[in-house]
Amino acid sequence: MLRRLHSEQPDSFAFTPENQAWAQAQITKYPEGRQASAIIPLLWRAQEQEGWLSKPAIEYVADMLGMAYIRALEVATFYFMFQLQPVGSVAHIQVCGTTSCMICGAEDLIGICREKIALNPHELSKDGKFSWEEVECLGACSNAPMAQIGKDYYEDLTAARLSEIIDELSAGKVPTPGPQNGRYTSEPASGLTSLAAHEKGRDPLNASARLAADIGDTVKRIDGTEVPLLAPWGKQSSAGLPKEAARPKPANAAKKAPAKKPAAKKPAAKKAAAKPTSRKPKSSE
Repeated sequence: MLRRLHSEQPDSFAFTPENQAWAQAQITKYPEGRQASAIIPLLWRAQEQEGWLSKPAIEYVADMLGMAYIRALEVATFYFMFQLQPVGSVAHIQVCGTTSCMICGAEDLIGICREKIALNPHELSKDGKFSWEEVECLGACSNAPMAQIGKDYYEDLTAARLSEIIDELSAGKVPTPGPQNGRYTSEPASGLTSLAAHEKGRDPLNASARLAADIGDTVKRIDGTEVPLLAPWGKQSSAGLPKEAARPKPANAAKKAPAKKPAAKKPAAKKAAAKPTSRKPKSSE
């Protein structure tokens, strides 16, 4: 698939102070001269901040890492997780269209996206709140069909349930992620055939769905304010933001000079073997 930059680009890009500090901390994870290794996390953070990757954002990250623009562009266009065009302000819906999901009704889900969002993938809805695309396998085949919305999976979907989820998101509500048919994770749809006692007193939501439900956050993008910014590999300033990292010295850096080995004794010179004296018997004369 040919992936190009969007035809309309913003004039500039800059990380927020929180994201700038986070990005600088990420760079310190890598050895001097290997800063380019941070390209994927920094591009991802730029996308989380803006919703998509613009040309100024890609070039901004490249400048931070001392990379040629074309090298950063190669990464951004290679990985499909990077969106090269604007996405919905509320949610970008990724419908799995690979075999298991297709057999179980992914085409019906895509039909809902065409009906309620936009006719074509990567197009914004009329209110600008939503966009959608069909993606390759997202690894939840036991719970097909499914879609990823924001950070979470919505599994065991039907066209009717996806339509309701879009309406809930549009109204500012937080639909509960995870299986949508009452399953806990990916046990048999007909119910447990073993470990049935495990059902008693169990939280109806698995850990991932429970966390999203408790914090009321499934589609909010990361902005650097979620948790205190800590960088265990660097120093912390009084404001809690990382200063330039002080890399630990190698364990062998402070070793004392090795003690001089005593000079090896030269082997004693071998004494020349005494030549046997030739003693002829005296003449009897």
